[in-house]
Amino acid sequence: MKILDLPGGDELYHYKKSLVLKFSGPRDVVSTGPNNGGYRRDLTAVFNNDCNPGGGMPCGIEADTYEKHMELLASKQLGLDPRTCTGLSTAAHMENAAIECMKYEDFTVTAIVTAGINVNAVRVGDPTTWHERSGTYFEVMSGTINILLHIDADLAPGALVNALVTCTEAKTAAIQELLAPSRYSHGLATGSGTDGTIVVSNPESGVYLTNAGKHCKLGEYIGLVVKKAVKQALYNHCYMGPEYQHDILNRMDRFGITRDSLWERYQKLCKERQQPAGTRIDFMTCLDRIKKNNRLVTNTSLFAHLLDQMDWGMLGIEEVSEAAKQMLQLAGMPLQCWKSREEMLPEDDVAAKDVLEWLADNYGNCLAEFISVEKTPTSASGE
Repeated sequence: MKILDLPGGDELYHYKKSLVLKFSGPRDVVSTGPNNGGYRRDLTAVFNNDCNPGGGMPCGIEADTYEKHMELLASKQLGLDPRTCTGLSTAAHMENAAIECMKYEDFTVTAIVTAGINVNAVRVGDPTTWHERSGTYFEVMSGTINILLHIDADLAPGALVNALVTCTEAKTAAIQELLAPSRYSHGLATGSGTDGTIVVSNPESGVYLTNAGKHCKLGEYIGLVVKKAVKQALYNHCYMGPEYQHDILNRMDRFGITRDSLWERYQKLCKERQQPAGTRIDFMTCLDRIKKNNRLVTNTSLFAHLLDQMDWGMLGIEEVSEAAKQMLQLAGMPLQCWKSREEMLPEDDVAAKDVLEWLADNYGNCLAEFISVEKTPTSASGE
């Protein structure tokens, strides 16, 4: 089924769990795809494939390598010549794709994005365990962000590669603005572990551009359409957006503050005070009632950013420790459970990582205390 006519005569189709962009003429392409990746001038189509088999099953392949699998997919399922196409793979559904298009005077930029980030979000430089050996395959996870970027202008080779850089920065900016957490560290995500991008330009266009950086209109428009499309695709696939993130658990789970950890803290607190903990259902009902409270979310967000700045070396341990405690006071949390740094970290020489864990632990303890005294739903509407 054809879903879009692009400037320059190219056509976007949706069939066989794939989005296929067919070219009407010669195109210049830069692709991160495993098949025919790199800089190419001989391609006739590009595609983005949903490899999710459903039912909670992992994505599989039909060949010894990822590259050969994509070639088989192109020929058998999509009817494409595997020698003249390149593609990306994801576990995100094509129905959740976001398409954004903007025109500026004599060129048009279109971004076609599928995105998920709840499972596979990662911050560049996070610890990894996988190392490729002789093209061995790695699993495509459900958090992939794939971008097809179509530019209806003739780009110099360097500008085409520059467009890939600008596109990647725009993707990361969108993720940072959403405060998406890494699933492999306590940092904010910069992407997923399996992201892919294909950039297409039109050498038949009468508009020749030599720069796609952030000081020129092409770079600006790449940034605008990619940011908007990435955010919309994330919302379409996993509801990631301002409303979803207006939640103390979603702001703090990267620091180990989860439903389970809070319940354990609460049980421990009740045991120490020799008082009944009640049921987990009652506890979770109370947590759900307060987790989107405006005052709690605002000051929790500031608390988390203090930890980030300490982790980045932008603020010192002493100033962050004092300010973090103030944030909990402003949030209305009782501080009876706050444990001093000397109590938790008796050594004089402590690493920022240890201090971060101490502060996050204090947040969890104080929140558990807050829940223990929260008996009515009066705070549910925020302040």
